[in-house]
Amino acid sequence: MNFTSSSPKAASIQESNLKRTVLSRIIAASALVFLFSSCAHMGSIAELGAAVGQAAGVIDSRTAGAIARSGQAMEKAFEDITPEQEYYIGRAVGANILAAYKLYNWPLMVVYVNRICNTLIINSARPEIFNGYHVNILDSEEINAFATPGGHIFITWGLISASSSEDTLAAVIAHEIAHIQLQHGLKAIKNSRITQALIVTGSSAASAAVGSYNLSEMVDVFSDSIGEVITTMVTNGYSQAQEFEADTMAMELLALAGYEPSSLLEVLTTLEATQSGHPGGFNNTHPTPTQRLANARRTAGNFSIPDTRSYRQPRFAASW
Repeated sequence: MNFTSSSPKAASIQESNLKRTVLSRIIAASALVFLFSSCAHMGSIAELGAAVGQAAGVIDSRTAGAIARSGQAMEKAFEDITPEQEYYIGRAVGANILAAYKLYNWPLMVVYVNRICNTLIINSARPEIFNGYHVNILDSEEINAFATPGGHIFITWGLISASSSEDTLAAVIAHEIAHIQLQHGLKAIKNSRITQALIVTGSSAASAAVGSYNLSEMVDVFSDSIGEVITTMVTNGYSQAQEFEADTMAMELLALAGYEPSSLLEVLTTLEATQSGHPGGFNNTHPTPTQRLANARRTAGNFSIPDTRSYRQPRFAASW
């Protein structure tokens, strides 16, 4: 018995459903190709898939164009951010930090921490960036520090006050430099871009199939990048793996500059003993000092240099 309806309307519905099924398979296949292809080829792959679908008669030119544009969005999601863009993103993030915190008027210490910063970066992998590295002090009792993309570093006077030597202060700055050089802030942006692009890749093409595609959706897809960095840095914090990675690089930077690498362990030990009395700050945005200590101790032995800390103590005392 044949249950196929001979109604023109039913036939049209069946044809439409068939096209949607084929279209969804093209989108799914394209998504898989996206995931396993190099960034530079994603746009052209989407264009090829769109052309195949159009040639097969399962999608029209409008839908094909939407799929191709989705591929272009995915390709853009993986584009490298230039040093200039990194700087201006970081400057915007820094402006948001300064909307929540005031700068602390401590000129002598500002000069001092910037000299330490310059000492740490000179032998690093990225000694030069678009507008250089800059350290400023925030007027807050919190024990906290931030580093934006592009070289902006902020340290609270509460954290500086907890430092017992130039080397421990250098350890704090080295950790923030590590976040910049490892581009942890930019990785937050890129992850957001990729997620949004994947959503648009599927939804925009499907929308086009029913005639509701909106090009502005593609244009605005990455508009929240700065907000992503601020949320990561100030509210949620970096991942535990990223914090551990920054601690390891910090010890390497300290050793390259002639500072005692184990000073980072001293900082973490101090934080472990005092953080319970300082709500907020590192408590909200970092793994516990105990976790970081356990991780740092595993690699601290890889960085061994002559201990010259005593020579720097008079300079540290004079900076207050």
